[in-house]
Amino acid sequence: MSLKIRLTRGGAKKRPYYRIVIADARSPRDGRFIEKIGSYDPMKPKDSAERVVLDVEKAKEWLAKGAQPTDRVLRFLDAAGLTKRPARNNPKKAEPGDKAKERAAARAEKAAAPAPEPAPAPAAEEAAAEA
Repeated sequence: MSLKIRLTRGGAKKRPYYRIVIADARSPRDGRFIEKIGSYDPMKPKDSAERVVLDVEKAKEWLAKGAQPTDRVLRFLDAAGLTKRPARNNPKKAEPGDKAKERAAARAEKAAAPAPEPAPAPAAEEAAAEA
């Protein structure tokens, strides 16, 4: 049985509140869990002490038993000094996809093509202009 330390969502619509729980990886996000070890309230200011409440001793025990934290929980554990979260770097994230590159190439090709010459004025307009 693989264990995860993850968040379960609670709270009202547009007012999220999360519990930090130990759960089987196969159980639903807001479903059955083994133990609650903390809470996270994203509505509180970032410098507030009540934003993340974590039972450090229980977290240590579950990490020793092999529970794997999710990315968000790993941030909390790193801030508490329990684990080390490796820095991530994805330089290709900002690079456009294949279709966007094709569209840009087509736009550049269209802009580089010479503009069509204006059509000559019809003879009727010339005659009206002379009269």
